[in-house]
Order: sequence, then structure tokens, then C-alpha cells
Amino acid sequence: MRRDGRLGVGIIGAGRVGPVIGAALGGAGHAIVGITRGSDEERVEAILPGVPVLDALEVVRRSELVVIAVPHDELPGLVAGLAELDAWQPGQLVLHTDPGYGTAVLAPAVAKGAIPLAVHPALAFTGTSMDLRQLSHAYAAVTAPAPVLPIAQALAVELGCEPVVVAEEARPAYAEALATATEFSRSIVRQSTELLAQAGVPSPGRYLSPLIHSTVDHALSDAGSLGTGDPTATIDG
Repeated sequence: MRRDGRLGVGIIGAGRVGPVIGAALGGAGHAIVGITRGSDEERVEAILPGVPVLDALEVVRRSELVVIAVPHDELPGLVAGLAELDAWQPGQLVLHTDPGYGTAVLAPAVAKGAIPLAVHPALAFTGTSMDLRQLSHAYAAVTAPAPVLPIAQALAVELGCEPVVVAEEARPAYAEALATATEFSRSIVRQSTELLAQAGVPSPGRYLSPLIHSTVDHALSDAGSLGTGDPTATIDG
């Protein structure tokens, strides 16, 4: 880490999440040193203009903080493969954004001396600059060994999120909860808009928008009244 606390950040994963995380950290004053190639180079360039496109090995070698934002089933093999290439460096911060994993998936990097962090912003990413505004209203699940938990929390705050500590063993339940909410919501909206279209209602998505937003707001308010109301509480398994 540099004396001013600013880091050289590399991004592995150029889908919807990685570039936005990079842009948010860049906005917090960190230097984005590289990102891996993605399928939509124009979109990545729009949100991270001028950032070098590198292979994963070179991203790791240049970075003090490596952010990994890849699909769930690719994460273990990627971390292990880079360890086999001796890419990970002692004292290097390695952060992944997958909701279902804690830090155990980063064990091959830890064996090389890296510091593991798991930070998942609870947001449906679009991969555009709109996400940067949404991050300021989002929470982020953070999991890390106790001595470095404050680093994970600080990075979540720099993303614009409110950090919530989720225990290692609770990450699968956390991921299931988010998947249930998003998949169920999409399914219900799709079914409802199809029925409205059959009923002859024009622009069914626009028609449903106020109803769905108000209904979800009421449901979330009711759910919040059942808990402690403390967003900083730890979620245990």
C-alpha cells in the first residue's frame, strides 16, 4: 500500500461488475492499472477510459489490489491457476465480488502471501455509469479475516456502499437470498406484463412500474420492522 493509502488496482473481469467497481475505486482516488479483455470493449472504454487492457497475469503483477469479478463457476479455477503461475504477491490485496463465496476460495492466493477479501455490492449491475449512482444507495456484504476486516469495510465504503459483515459460513445462504429475490421478481414482472399485454394494456412495463415499486417499498418496510433495524449487524450462519 502506498503511503497515502491509494492503491494500484487491477480488474480481472470486464463484464457488468468489474468495470463499475474499477470506476468507483478510481473515483475514490485509486489508480486503475489495468483490466482484462471483455466482450464489449466499447462499454468498458466508456466507463474506464484509457485503462490498459491486459491479460490476467499482467493485471496481477501490476496491482496492489486485485479485484476479481468473474462468473461463480470460474472463480476457483482462476485463483488456483494464477497461483500455479506464481502471480500472487505477499501483502497483495485480493478481493472478489461473488456473493456465494467467502474468502476460502482465495486460499491459493493466501498460500502465496496475499490478503483475502470478499466484498459483494447488493446491486443488479447494468455495467454502465448508472451503477455508480446506485452504489451510493446500496449495501455490500463483506467477509474477511478479522485483522483485515476493516480494509474490506473501508473498500466497501469507498465504493459508496454501506458495509454489512457476513460470516464465511453464511455466504451460501446470503447468495441464495439474493438469487431468490432477483429471480422471483423478474419472473413475476415477466408474467404480469404478458398478462397485461393479453388484456390490451399498452406499455405494460410502464403501467406496472408505480404499482411494483410501491408494493416492494411497502414489503421492504414491513420486513425491516421485523428486524433490529441495525444495518451494521453481523449476519451469522
